[in-house]
Amino acid sequence: MRVSYLASAFIGVVVSAPLTQNIHCQNPAVRQEWRLLPKETQQSYVDAVKCLKTKPSRIGRNLTTTLYDDFPYIHAHLDTSIHFVASFLPWHRYFVHVYEKALQDCGYIGVAPYWDWTLDVANVSTSTIWDAESGFGGNGLRPYPSGSDAEQNCVQDGPFKDLRVEYMALGAEEHCLRRNFNNGSEEIGDMFAGAYTPEAVQVINNLTAYDNFRIGLENGPHGAIHSSIGGDMSPSTSPNDPIFFLHHGQIDRLWTLWQNEQLENRTLDYSGIRTQDQFDGTTPPAASLEDIMPMYGLADDVAVKEYMSAQSGPLCYRY
Repeated sequence: MRVSYLASAFIGVVVSAPLTQNIHCQNPAVRQEWRLLPKETQQSYVDAVKCLKTKPSRIGRNLTTTLYDDFPYIHAHLDTSIHFVASFLPWHRYFVHVYEKALQDCGYIGVAPYWDWTLDVANVSTSTIWDAESGFGGNGLRPYPSGSDAEQNCVQDGPFKDLRVEYMALGAEEHCLRRNFNNGSEEIGDMFAGAYTPEAVQVINNLTAYDNFRIGLENGPHGAIHSSIGGDMSPSTSPNDPIFFLHHGQIDRLWTLWQNEQLENRTLDYSGIRTQDQFDGTTPPAASLEDIMPMYGLADDVAVKEYMSAQSGPLCYRY
C-alpha cells in the first residue's frame, strides 16, 4: 500500500444515523495477542494460512490464483477507496472478519489474533513476532542479490519462507514473500518506533472525533508499520504478507478500545470523506453510515453501519 505515516490529514463532516442492529451479542469471542495464544492455536493458524493457498479463488473473475491471493487482489484494486477515507476502519474490520472466516473454513481452531507492536518498540526488528518457530519468520535477505525486484528481500526463515504470492500492486507477478526492515533508509534502525509507542498511541486515543482519530491512527502507527516492514507490506498488495492481518487486528483493537470509552456515541460516530480528494477543485463527498463497502465477491457488499460495532450485527468479539 502506498502509505506515509506523515500524510496530511483530511477533515470531514460528522454523519450520524441509527444502526440497523444494536443488540449486543451475549458471548463474544476474545481476540488475543499472538504471543498469548497456545502453541496449538498458533500452529493451527499457520496451517490454515497455508491452506488458503490450496483453495481456488472465490471472486469470480476467471482467475487461476488461490483464495489466499484473493485478499491482496481485492485490497490492491480497492486501494484508493479504502485508504485516507472514512471507511478505512470499518472496511478493514470487515476484511479481517472475512479472513478470519476463511481461516476457520480451513480448520483454524481460534479467532483472529493481533500483534500489539507497542510491546516491541524497544527493538522491533528482534521482536519474537519474527521468530522462526513461534512467529512469522524474520526479515528478507540483506543485501539482496541482483535480478528481478520481485525476488529481492525474500524471507529466509519461518513458516512462510517458501510462500509464493501472485500479485504486486495492480500487476500479476509471482514472487517470494518479501520483507525489508527499514527506518526510511538502508538502515533498519528503530523501524519508525516513535510512531507507535504507548505514548504516541495515547495521544491518538485522546482524540474525540472519529475522523480525527482515524486520521491519527491511519497516518501514524498504521502507516509506520507498513513502511518499516517494507517488502510486500509496502505496496497495495500488502495482504501478501500474513503479518498484515495481525497488524490490522491491532488497528481494529485500538479502534474498538476507543469506541468502548463512549460506546453508545462512538458506535454511531462516523465522519470524514467518502472518496479521496481528486484535486480538481471539487469537494469530496461526505461519508455516510449507509455507504456500501465492496468486497469484490469474496463476501457480500455491506453497509458501513453493519460493522461499526464489534459486538452487534454480524460481529461478536472483544479484546
